[in-house]
Parts: sequence; structure tokens; C-alpha cells
Amino acid sequence: MPQILVDYSANVNFDHLGFAKELHPLITEVIDTTVPECKTVFRPAGQYAVGDGTDGRAMVLVEIKILAGRGVELRAELSARVLALLERYVDAPAALAVEVTELDRATYRFVHHPGR
Repeated sequence: MPQILVDYSANVNFDHLGFAKELHPLITEVIDTTVPECKTVFRPAGQYAVGDGTDGRAMVLVEIKILAGRGVELRAELSARVLALLERYVDAPAALAVEVTELDRATYRFVHHPGR
């Protein structure tokens, strides 16, 4: 069920598919889920600023949304491991951040839509 959003400055050149292929199994090592349940969206940002915006430094922000109920230690471990993976994929100077957020089980809904 994890939903992964990767926002990155358009000047960052990294292997998105390679990152996702390593990220999804990594997530299953930390939380109870499966690789087919992981969904990642990459969103390039044409406009962004790091600091005062004058040094041209890039950024990559990863948000992993999981169902509520997992302890803070588990979420912290996931954040740390994802950050280490991200550091291997981004080879230019960049601000990197990872956040694990929880989705409310009472209000979250998901379906695999078969199409028409």
C-alpha cells in the first residue's frame, strides 16, 4: 500500500526506475507490505529554491505514505534507509529529505481499478 512521492528539481539527473526498483524491496524489509503494493510517482519541479536560490543547488524530497499504526522507531528506520539509498542515486550536490507519513486507516480508500 505504500505511496511514494518523489519531488525533485528538474536539474537532478538520476535513474528513477533503478531507484524505485531498489526502493520497493527495501520498504518490504522494514514494514509489512509487498513489492506489488508499492507505488512511486516522480514529479520534476521546474521552479524551486534551496536556501536563497543563488547557488543552483538541487533537491530531492521523498514522501512515503503508509497506513497508520507503525511505531516511530520503524518509521525512523525506514526514513534512514531510504535516505541512504537516495544518496547512492544522486551524485550532484543536492538537498535530500525523506519523510514517512501515516494515512488514517478510517478514511483511506484504495482500489485496483480494472479500466473499461
